[in-house]
Amino acid sequence: MATDPALLAHIRDLFAGLGPISTGRMFSGTALYVEGDVMFAAILGGTVWMKSDDSTRAQFDAAGSRPFSYMRGSGPREAASLMSLPDSAMDDPDEAMQWARLSLAPARDAAIRKRAQKARKLARPQAER
Repeated sequence: MATDPALLAHIRDLFAGLGPISTGRMFSGTALYVEGDVMFAAILGGTVWMKSDDSTRAQFDAAGSRPFSYMRGSGPREAASLMSLPDSAMDDPDEAMQWARLSLAPARDAAIRKRAQKARKLARPQAER
């Protein structure tokens, strides 16, 4: 299912304080990027998911957020690297920005790891690729 354009516009407005936001396809939804390749949030299944890691998980848990989950052949899987944006933030730009700023550190760390992985892959001899 594609992301509802009205929801995407609303989310872009909520996070406008981060600066220019670009988007890309992610599964059947939309990934939200700042600073070029820093994916700080995604819209999947009508829910906004914020980038998270061990340093931010407790704050998301305390706010009632839940981890992204999906089905695999072996059963349900959880991806705690994406936590739901608390419902209260959907209509409160100030609160939404607090969550977006919290998500930036894990998002930047993930982008750094992804860039390094890409560089290693490009550095391998053609025969190994």
